Amino acid sequence: MRPMLASRGTSVPSGPEWVHEVKWDGMRVLVDVRSDAVRAWSRNENDVTVSFPELTGLARLGRDLLLDGEVVAMAAGVPTFAALADRMHVSSARRAQALAESNPVTLIAFDLLRLDGNQLVGEPLSVRRAELESLGLSDAAWQVPATYEDGQMLLDATERQGLEGVVSKKVGSRYHYGRRTKDWLKFPNRPVGSYVVGGWRHETDSDTRLGALLVGTPTVAGLSYRGRVGSGIAGRVGPRLKGMLEPLRADASPFCDEVPRVDATGTVWVRPEVVVDVRALGVTDGSRLRQPSYQGVRSDLSPADLSPDDLSPDSREGGRS
Repeated sequence: MRPMLASRGTSVPSGPEWVHEVKWDGMRVLVDVRSDAVRAWSRNENDVTVSFPELTGLARLGRDLLLDGEVVAMAAGVPTFAALADRMHVSSARRAQALAESNPVTLIAFDLLRLDGNQLVGEPLSVRRAELESLGLSDAAWQVPATYEDGQMLLDATERQGLEGVVSKKVGSRYHYGRRTKDWLKFPNRPVGSYVVGGWRHETDSDTRLGALLVGTPTVAGLSYRGRVGSGIAGRVGPRLKGMLEPLRADASPFCDEVPRVDATGTVWVRPEVVVDVRALGVTDGSRLRQPSYQGVRSDLSPADLSPDDLSPDSREGGRS
């Protein structure tokens, strides 16, 4: 099962038929809670239970639940996707437990889809939220976020506080697995998009260290080139990315359009399978990312998951959820 998705809004709605929540900069998950086990699934239906051992404590509730939410990690007091980089790719239970102590995550549970065997997806959001809030989910590892009546006020506040943005939801909305709907609208503060890696280059004067990624967005014609991303991949990030991309080496460029010679020279082409998040100041007139900065690998997404609605407002041909 895939979670219900929000559409990008143009202006924050108002009125009693809407409620508004903080948009969290984390990893979307569905969490299946049973008395004997807890399982977590990413947006593209990968089992990520091992990565987040903090969530296993939900079994102590003794309830049968299916929660929709976001796993977040903190950096400088603010939830940020980049802080999840060391958590979301872990397949070793021992390593995951060690990271849970040094870099803990919290599940922000904002919807309840099943309660003690009863399916709630056909109930309006107001009913699902009331049931969710009645569970008393208040712990360092899981929280239920507040909702607000004034969406514009919340959007302004999240921008001042460095948070990702706001999601506005109709109180009468039913839950539709895997569907993107205008009953939920998202208003991000940060121009972050998801892009597909098509190649990589070494650092200048190095034949071992990864120095930049070449990224693009899926279009009807194929993977369209969006530019070279070098900022944000220093330190341990570069070797980790190189290890992930080396097995995907390809003989030719995967981009459907021409890559400028200055970018193509010396590039190692790869099969377009890895999705990364990139922050940028919009795009140029030539559809290139302006001052792009790498944020992290989206192992919860595949290129097929990217849609025009997932991109930042200035580049609508691929993108982030």
